[in-house]
Amino acid sequence: MKVGILSLGCKVNTYESEFVTNKLKDAGYEIASFNDFCDVYIINTCTVTNTADVKSKKMIRNAIKKNPNAIVVAMGCFIAANQKFDIEGLDIVIGNKDKSRIVEIIEEYKKNKKQIRLDYTNTLDEFEDMAIDKFPGRTRAFVKIQDGCENFCTYCIIPYVRGKCRSKDKTTVLEEVNSLVESGYQEIVLTGIHTGNYGCDKDYDFADLLSELVKIKGLKRIRISSIEVCELNDKVLKLLKDNNIIVDHLHIPLQAGSDAVLKAMNRRYDLAYFFDKIEKIREIRPNISITTDVIVGFPTETREDFEETIKTVKALEFAKIHVFPFSLRNGTKAEEFENIVSPEEKKQRARELLAVSKELELSYFNKFIGKKEEVLIEQYKDGYSYGHTSNFLYVKIPKKLEHNTFYKTTIKEVNYPHCIGD
Repeated sequence: MKVGILSLGCKVNTYESEFVTNKLKDAGYEIASFNDFCDVYIINTCTVTNTADVKSKKMIRNAIKKNPNAIVVAMGCFIAANQKFDIEGLDIVIGNKDKSRIVEIIEEYKKNKKQIRLDYTNTLDEFEDMAIDKFPGRTRAFVKIQDGCENFCTYCIIPYVRGKCRSKDKTTVLEEVNSLVESGYQEIVLTGIHTGNYGCDKDYDFADLLSELVKIKGLKRIRISSIEVCELNDKVLKLLKDNNIIVDHLHIPLQAGSDAVLKAMNRRYDLAYFFDKIEKIREIRPNISITTDVIVGFPTETREDFEETIKTVKALEFAKIHVFPFSLRNGTKAEEFENIVSPEEKKQRARELLAVSKELELSYFNKFIGKKEEVLIEQYKDGYSYGHTSNFLYVKIPKKLEHNTFYKTTIKEVNYPHCIGD
């Protein structure tokens, strides 16, 4: 049977979808494009924003329309948040548990031809083990080390759909990374819902895991998908100082550049703490790329708060800002707030902040003109080889270079969104 799989949302979903792909392939299913005419469609959904909800529903409907006789599977966060969602032609509905049982569940449906709905909102207590040893076509392999979140930021639905924090066993992580390195991967991305909180349910922590990972022979880069500023403790910073295997890039969500808004969001830091931590990081790694997330138009955000956010992100000199217009999630604390920001104003603030982000990106890129940087080659296309540096500069080089190899190049110019090497 031919299967098309679509993954929406975060890197955790990407990892889980890749695991599902490998499981189905090993069971004899043919993996095709989601756009193909398939016998089975799987949509790994997202619910982080209203836009994500709309896209999740649209993709489910598209699959049913494409082949009304196909087995259509919807799983993931949108389903966990909307367990009553149903539509004619939707055959299998699973949330954020039992994705590892996908083959068994599809086979059960094929046998009984009855809709399968698994409802377990309050049973996400154990880490669902998954392991991957190949990411076809990629030079960068993801490893999911953690799931769940208990921060309960007032705007966020994720703790309700992903459950409490739980961690993959350290030995299992090390075995998975070793297997990936043996398969030829030189760069590993550690990912989770609350990655830096890894080990909170164990007798070790994120720094303990990193200290073991940096010893793996053949592993050239460790990238952290995202980490909260509060998890960048002295142990993690020492590892950052002592190990160049940990890349020169950190993604640290800020969410708002105003203490008043941070408090309303229930973020666990203030601006003074954030600035102090960034200063400590740059003392260790002066040229590090620090990227961030910022939400604009939070219900309590005044124009003055937003102007303070603009000043804050400029002062922090982020290398890039991922801008998210506020999206109300039913069931979150933010529902109780009076919304003082109109949709039009929200869009305007997003446009303004995106313009600032581009300015900051260009400023960061330009620092590296004339400098020699090491690029991991990811693809060759139209006379150029493409890849990323440790600090996540996207570089294009006017020559054909071997895939999945490192190449040292001098940055000659910036042609946004690329840096041009020699």
